[in-house]
Amino acid sequence: MENLPDRPHPHAHLRASDTDRDRVVDVLRDALMSGRLTQDEHAERLEQTLKARTLGELEPITQDLVIPQQAMPAPSAVPSNSPVPIEEPANPSDSFDTLFAIFGGGERKGRRRVKRRTNAVAIFGGHDLDMTDAVFEGREVAIYAFAVFGGIDLTVPDSVEVRSQGVGIFGGFAARGGDSPDPNAPVVIVKGLALFGGVGGQIASKRHKKRFKNHGGNHGHLGH
Repeated sequence: MENLPDRPHPHAHLRASDTDRDRVVDVLRDALMSGRLTQDEHAERLEQTLKARTLGELEPITQDLVIPQQAMPAPSAVPSNSPVPIEEPANPSDSFDTLFAIFGGGERKGRRRVKRRTNAVAIFGGHDLDMTDAVFEGREVAIYAFAVFGGIDLTVPDSVEVRSQGVGIFGGFAARGGDSPDPNAPVVIVKGLALFGGVGGQIASKRHKKRFKNHGGNHGHLGH
């Protein structure tokens, strides 16, 4: 008897939620930490996950990483060894924020919550987003930064990895994290555009030198 083609996933046509994508992200992170994926493979699949719009697009990403017919693991609790607090939101679909600075400035700092997606727009103005003491609402959070004749500055904990995927046109786009991020800490993905403006970032110990010196520098790995 000829082999029959695999039956398509009965829900492949359904739209994927942020929770669905986060479950795939968890599988990819575990695969990276266990050595089943290289850094490049993890980055490529993570990008596919963030772009996926349906359950059918998500399924192949982890097909060779999980046991067939095995249910996707539910979003896990905060890792006990995470150096940065992560708290899943009660309603993941509401985990987004939009910030505007037009001919003015805005500042976010202190014990605040970093949403899974933040849209920051600065037009002839500026944003100062300090995440040193923040609580992250996901292991991966995305910041879409758009600076037009303005600037957006990011400060992240030393242990947090930053992936800068934006573009600078007559401007600069160079958000960076520490040199030795902790694999259990959140990942901040920065996308967007700097047009005649700038989007930049630094680690907390570099910005708050006096504070970190007084506390012995016990806030993650030192970056640059």
